[in-house]
Amino acid sequence: MKYAVMDFETTGPLQQDEIIQIGLVVVEQDQIIDKYNTFVKPKASIPESVTQLTGITDDMVKDAPSIEDAIADMLPYLEQSIFVAHHAAFDLGFLQRALDQCGYSPFSGLVLDTMDLLRFLYPDLPSLQLSMVSSALGVPHLEPHKADSDAEATALIFIQCIQKLNQLPYLTVQRLSYLFDEPAAQLSDLKWWIDQLLFLKETQGDLEESTLSYRQFALNVEDWADEMPESTAEPIEETFEAFYEQMRDNLKQKFAKYEEREAQTEMIRQVMEAFAEEKHLIVEAGTGTGKSLGYLIPSIYYSLKNQEKVAISTHTINLQEQIKQRDLPLLHEISPHPFHAAVLKGRSHYLCLRKFEQKINLKDYDANREQVLLAAQMIVWLGETKIGDEEEIHLGQRGADFWQSVASDTDSCLNRSCPWFRKCFYHRARNDAQKADVVITNHSLLFTDQKADHRILPAYQSLIIDEAHQFDETAGKHLGIQINYFSLSHALNWLYKDAYQGKLITLKSLLENNGHEKSETWVDLIEQSIQRIEKIKEHWEEFHHMLYQHWVSPQETAAAQETGQIVVRFKPSEPPKEWELLRTIEDNIHADSGELIKSLQRLMEELKEEAGDFELQSLITDLNGSYKDIVRCRDDLRFFVKMKNTNDVYWLEANVQYRHKSIQLYTVPVDVSMMLKEMFFDAKDSIVMTSATLSVNQNFEYVKEQVGLSGFAEKNKLQTVQLPSPFNYRKNVLVCIPRDFPKLKGIAGEKEFALELIQSLSEVAQVTDGRMLVLFTSYRMLKMVHGGLKEKLQGTGIQVLGQGVDSNNRSKLTKWFTDSPNCVLLGTSSFWEGVDIPGDDLSCLCIVRLPFQPPNHPVAEAKSDFLKQQNKNPFMHYSVPQAVIRFKQGFGRLIRTSSDRGVVIIYDTRVIDTYYGKHFLYSLPGPKIEHMSKQQMIHRVKEWFDEEKEVQPDVMKEGR
Repeated sequence: MKYAVMDFETTGPLQQDEIIQIGLVVVEQDQIIDKYNTFVKPKASIPESVTQLTGITDDMVKDAPSIEDAIADMLPYLEQSIFVAHHAAFDLGFLQRALDQCGYSPFSGLVLDTMDLLRFLYPDLPSLQLSMVSSALGVPHLEPHKADSDAEATALIFIQCIQKLNQLPYLTVQRLSYLFDEPAAQLSDLKWWIDQLLFLKETQGDLEESTLSYRQFALNVEDWADEMPESTAEPIEETFEAFYEQMRDNLKQKFAKYEEREAQTEMIRQVMEAFAEEKHLIVEAGTGTGKSLGYLIPSIYYSLKNQEKVAISTHTINLQEQIKQRDLPLLHEISPHPFHAAVLKGRSHYLCLRKFEQKINLKDYDANREQVLLAAQMIVWLGETKIGDEEEIHLGQRGADFWQSVASDTDSCLNRSCPWFRKCFYHRARNDAQKADVVITNHSLLFTDQKADHRILPAYQSLIIDEAHQFDETAGKHLGIQINYFSLSHALNWLYKDAYQGKLITLKSLLENNGHEKSETWVDLIEQSIQRIEKIKEHWEEFHHMLYQHWVSPQETAAAQETGQIVVRFKPSEPPKEWELLRTIEDNIHADSGELIKSLQRLMEELKEEAGDFELQSLITDLNGSYKDIVRCRDDLRFFVKMKNTNDVYWLEANVQYRHKSIQLYTVPVDVSMMLKEMFFDAKDSIVMTSATLSVNQNFEYVKEQVGLSGFAEKNKLQTVQLPSPFNYRKNVLVCIPRDFPKLKGIAGEKEFALELIQSLSEVAQVTDGRMLVLFTSYRMLKMVHGGLKEKLQGTGIQVLGQGVDSNNRSKLTKWFTDSPNCVLLGTSSFWEGVDIPGDDLSCLCIVRLPFQPPNHPVAEAKSDFLKQQNKNPFMHYSVPQAVIRFKQGFGRLIRTSSDRGVVIIYDTRVIDTYYGKHFLYSLPGPKIEHMSKQQMIHRVKEWFDEEKEVQPDVMKEGR
């Protein structure tokens, strides 16, 4: 087959826009055999925005051929070819209009889109943007947004797609053909192309008999019981000192320039001592300490020596993955003794093979292009994955519902009765954790395990809590309640969506055709259940409409100026006057849900006795899962509406853009410290809490109060230690505070503040050549600054990116920022921590405002009331410490390695003007701090960057 891979650069995306460059590459037998490219002279001038994007100017096209001449030259390449493009709808649209304009017939051949191919052939690709795909697949892409370069990159990507498709197991290709046979998905060209490959495999006898498979699905795993024999290791005899010394020797052999870090060595000693003496430990380890190895090394030794599991918990899945992919492989290399470490996540992170089989075989999804490609993506991934973890597959924003429908869950699990049990990814992970010496989990699963009476995680008495500054907040979320509009509607739709979709419809159809003597009775029960579901849906809609009408709608105008987000607190002591009407609606939901639950219980109990085949068993199990979801949602809603627990805080959040369907209801304990004390610190032998940001004012009183550790030091059960960062902040970081910068007092002063900020940021950005991250606490302020700053920097070659403006995806924005040589990135809440941009990509960090939580946020308000009752100052006991920790997190974005160097600008003069400002500056790790006028600051920043940079040694300690 011959392929014409094409790309056009145009004056814009609209029908009236013109082609200004054509790139065409001919591919045959997995090779590029010919190329054609030319500029095209448009009738109108090229817009400046297009020139900035593509680099194509009016001068470059003034002597170029007309579109008529270019099309005439290009047409021979298209004959007998399959049209291929990256985002084919765009390029094909321009091609068809150009052909029509030049008097030719439209192109009528097959069309393939590399975006579609990449979606299912490379399930883990985080982005389908051409330059990012090129980078991920190792394809040279020298001039992005130039048609010749884009076409060549697309051709090389397409060749890799063909090769990947040829390598797929026969069963997988068969499944793809089956999935693409869906007229509504408009994938007929792709279906024909896949079928050609299938035919080729069949005629060549290339059916891969050796491929692992089960129930007509290609897999990449054996039965987990066969893969994981029980450990027979004996306890190690040597001392920790000897064990650690051997590790250090191995590190020196592996890294020629290995240097020990005092802080890391001290952390290792402190953690080992805490384990051995059964004490708790709070250890603040500054950036660059290498805290992961600081706790992993003693954890491995302690587990091997005592034959006891050590659990390690992180706040984010990202850190879990980092430990798994970066730290554990190194430790396996350098450890004097073999050890087994396992990663265990929450159950919903793993694919349920039974649910997936049923979904694919029944095509139980909407027959649109998006859903079909999602199914295809998962089919390919299933033949590659060994752990079935959703982190391995990038499903995109629209894939969340699809994943939810096939994710593993407790309530719909058949356990040993399931034909997939021995392949099950979740049970594989749990089995692995049971046999491991060290288990890497996350804070969410720690609390899920607590609520499940410790039935999920293997037993442990020693625990490491990394990212511990988030522990109490995570506790609040998991020990409280969260209900959103979809909590109940998803469960109900899973049962009955319409006359054609839902588990009850499938069950009804099955029963009507099986001829059982009780079938008629069961079908009647199903009909009754459907009627009740429809009533509950009506009440559920009414409930949310009322919430929106009374508490969200009155605030719509104000919210639209910010993020569109509205937050409303409900106080048990002062219920709103409309609350009784809301309770009446909730009573109706509760009563009808109760009747539905009874019907489903009866149906399931009777069917269980008669269920003989797997399909019926699966349906009953799925019904059980939905039934339990409805029970949970019903009970949680009652708890929220009754508001009986005065120690909890109740609130609503909604977004004006998505109206009543965006409503989320929250209930969390005002204070979780005593719960954490009972669950963890009283119950476990040794818990180590670590983070780069735990101290406030050089002490740990705040974190001790938050997590329930107050009083433990006096009982000789708690040690605390602050470990300094090995980085030379005094030499490498300059903190500037423009003392004459305007103060921001209320919304009235925002405009003046924003104008001053735009002016200052634009001046600094030109000194630093971009490479600047600006942290905001308000999305409204970010939006106000984004447009003005972009305008100010126009023509300087410095690009401006804004969170929520250019993209909501933090990873994508960070990648754009690091890929752009001169860029300013404006970020809000999620950019204050967890963003890692080492090296020259980031040289200037700007903190617009101190990161105080809004005092009117329900949790902050409730904690304030709680502290007042104890005669404590809420501002100094809660607001300031919380803001200081967040401030330290933000500051930590700048220096990620010992060779990093840069400037931090704090535009909030409260750090030098107020009695509490010193707490923020004292919390920093010793940088040079100077305050000056706005004008002097620009010269000082320029002077700082003009100084000769001292070259830091390239040693192993940079990375860990």
